Amino acid sequence: MQRNGGGIGAGGQPWVLRRVRLTWLSFMLFFILVFFPLIAHYYLTTIDEAGGPDNRKFVPRPGGELCEAKHVQDLCRIRESVSEELLQLEAKRQELNGEIARLNLRIEACKRSIDSAKQDLLQLKNVISQTEHSYKELMAQNQPKLSLPVRLLPDKEDPGLPPPKSVRSCRLRSCFNYGRCPLTSGFPVYVYDTGSYPWGGYIDPLVKQAFAASVKSNIYVTDNPSVACIYLVLVGELEESSAHPPPPPSELEKQLKALPYWRSDGHNHVLVHFSRKSMTQNFLYNVSTGRAAVAQSTFFEQQYREGFDLVVSPLVHALSEPNFLEVPPQVPVKRKYLFTFQGEKVESLRSSLQEALPQSFEEEMEGDPPADYDDRIIGTLKAVQDSHLDQVLVEFTCKSPQPTLPTEWALCGQRENRLEVLKVSTFSLVITPGDGQLVSSAGCGMRLFEALEVGAIPVVLGDHSKLPYHQFIRWSEAVIIVPKPRVTELHFLLRSLSDNDLLAMRRQGRFLWETYFSTSENVLSTILATGKLAGTDANLADNGDLDLGPVETEPPYASPRFLRNFTYTAVDIYRTWNQAPGPFHLFPHTPLDPVLPSEAKFLGSGTGFRPIGGGTGGSGKEFQAALGGNVPREQFTVVMLTYEREEVLMNSLERLNGLPYLNKVVVVWNSPKPPSDDLLWPDIGLPIVVVRTEKNSLNNRFLPWDVVETEAILSIDDDAHLRHDEIMFGFRVWREARDRIVGFPGRYHAWDVNHQSWLYNSNYSCELSMVLTGAAFFHKYYAYLYSYVMPQAIRDMVDEYINCEDIAMNFLVSHITRKPPIKVTSRWTFRCPGCPQALSHDDSHFHERHKCINFFVKVYGYMPLLYTQFRVDSVLFKTRLPHDKTKCFKFI
Repeated sequence: MQRNGGGIGAGGQPWVLRRVRLTWLSFMLFFILVFFPLIAHYYLTTIDEAGGPDNRKFVPRPGGELCEAKHVQDLCRIRESVSEELLQLEAKRQELNGEIARLNLRIEACKRSIDSAKQDLLQLKNVISQTEHSYKELMAQNQPKLSLPVRLLPDKEDPGLPPPKSVRSCRLRSCFNYGRCPLTSGFPVYVYDTGSYPWGGYIDPLVKQAFAASVKSNIYVTDNPSVACIYLVLVGELEESSAHPPPPPSELEKQLKALPYWRSDGHNHVLVHFSRKSMTQNFLYNVSTGRAAVAQSTFFEQQYREGFDLVVSPLVHALSEPNFLEVPPQVPVKRKYLFTFQGEKVESLRSSLQEALPQSFEEEMEGDPPADYDDRIIGTLKAVQDSHLDQVLVEFTCKSPQPTLPTEWALCGQRENRLEVLKVSTFSLVITPGDGQLVSSAGCGMRLFEALEVGAIPVVLGDHSKLPYHQFIRWSEAVIIVPKPRVTELHFLLRSLSDNDLLAMRRQGRFLWETYFSTSENVLSTILATGKLAGTDANLADNGDLDLGPVETEPPYASPRFLRNFTYTAVDIYRTWNQAPGPFHLFPHTPLDPVLPSEAKFLGSGTGFRPIGGGTGGSGKEFQAALGGNVPREQFTVVMLTYEREEVLMNSLERLNGLPYLNKVVVVWNSPKPPSDDLLWPDIGLPIVVVRTEKNSLNNRFLPWDVVETEAILSIDDDAHLRHDEIMFGFRVWREARDRIVGFPGRYHAWDVNHQSWLYNSNYSCELSMVLTGAAFFHKYYAYLYSYVMPQAIRDMVDEYINCEDIAMNFLVSHITRKPPIKVTSRWTFRCPGCPQALSHDDSHFHERHKCINFFVKVYGYMPLLYTQFRVDSVLFKTRLPHDKTKCFKFI
């Protein structure tokens, strides 16, 4: 037991020592961990004591005594850097506070200045308003209002004007009642029903049907006879029937006087006699027509009243339209025969076949004058044919001559056979009747019609005859008129004409044929156009009271070159394209400014500010200062065609915001679907007129909308992207060449030798012949010509292919002016980036345009497009200057 207890006691002492040591070690660790940091903290807080125990702060000691300790050197460096940054930030904060205070003072000053400017602006507006009101009052005082003239409508029993001494002396001043045709009447025409008078049953049914169809489509015809200016009566052509002979002259006079509105003397009546045959009846020869004018193809000298009666063309195409594809081309200029003539005159046939050569005119005139020049003409023409100097064709005998009047040359064979000969003839002889008393004849009219139809230049032998509409048409531009005594010089004269003169005469003859002779509608419209001679402007609308004042009240034009600006007067209406004041065809039988077509309707228009033209007009500096002229017509209108691309359209309209010289924007909505109800039209500060058409047609681009009040039209695609300075420069160029198409994308045509046809080419080259109307300026009158005068076959092909409307417009303008278009700027592309794909990207697009060009050439008879290497750029086109500083052109 002791051993164990002693072992425990002996072994327990080290355990106690270990326990004491562990306790001491724990106490020391506790002291180090607790008291040492407290002592250190106290030491550090009291080491910088300054002034006593109550005023302690932690700051660097002088001389850097604390930093001399190695364990705090890094902390000191950090402390110094942070302190410097804090001091800098404080300085910046104080500086910013001062700047904010100064800016607040400036803001207060600006607010006071804005309030003062608003007050000044309000005062200026009041002054301007008062000045405008005063100006209007002064204008009203110096510009009296004049009412329109009162229409004088005599009743049915009105005896009319005092009768002239002789019916043969009838002229407009003595036999026409101007009171029924005031300037604002609109030229109403009343047409008698052919079935309402006795001789109507004798008229050729084909003539009656053609006349009725023409009357139905004429814009001047009215159903109210009490307001009519002209009364139209169809008197022929009569049927050739022995069972129904025409009434005798005395009976016909009674029937004419029995007309409801004849008023005893027939003033303001026009008796129309259409001729379909060379041997036509002149049954009005011994009929007293009183003061009624006569329009027919055959007149005797005792019957014809110069300046009152009208020589009209024969009615060859009564109901059928001319087939332009069968009309031969106008080129080449020289054809197989130099001249041709086929006819027979029985009275002169025996003497003309004598073998003896005729005497010269000088020798014959020394004795008695020849009784009939036709014998001399036959001998001379046969001598030219036998000489073989040129290939000519003259025939003075016919197998089946057509009936004709005495001393007149009969037509040979059928019309188709005569046309085949004329198609290979450069000139076609038209020998007037030998009887000098026969002023005009249907036979000569037939020859003239057929020659013009196929492009054979007519040569009229005899200067005593009257050609159709000779009062209005300058026949010297399309026909060669040679007195019969000069027949011996005929061959020399025809050989002396240049190719350019021949082509110009052939082209003018084609124009006259298409405009005045080709259809019954054209013939009737030309007859009604004689109302212009009565001083009646059929295109002057009734606008109510007119404000007429001194001329000096309107600011004058500074540029005399543009005084006319393609305006029209009654004197200019009947001039042909070479004599017109501008290079336009002027058509007397159609309205110059048609209203909105019946197949279109308005969707609405945007609201906005319309600019008022001011300044002196002109071009250059005056134009620049005037911003487009002193009247709205000197600005331009944007016509934009669109089809179901609303987003693209809105973007294009927004790009027009702020465009100078712009009068308004006309959006032609070509889609059958109306615009979206939630479509937000942009406010560009100008009216946006939206017009919806019933038919999707590219021809709608060129309809002469009545909302277009300016002369200049900028036709632009909805995906075209042009800068404002480019548009303004193009407009300036157009003002210097108003008869041309002025635009940006140029194209040209080329001849394919392998296929013997024309090609459309869009490659870049040094020359061009077309400017696409996707971005081009042109005159509004061309839109009217395109829509109402250009052959319908061209518009039909545009609708068929949904293509080529721009080519058709270039053909039309080049055909009329004989000038190429003008390209401006050097940009190669004008399409909107990112816009949907256009039709021009289709592979068939170019194939269709090839076909269009060749078809248009057939319709016109020749290639009217002209090449040019001319381009107009600004002199400063490489210098970045404001648009108001670029006033000059560079001609390349």
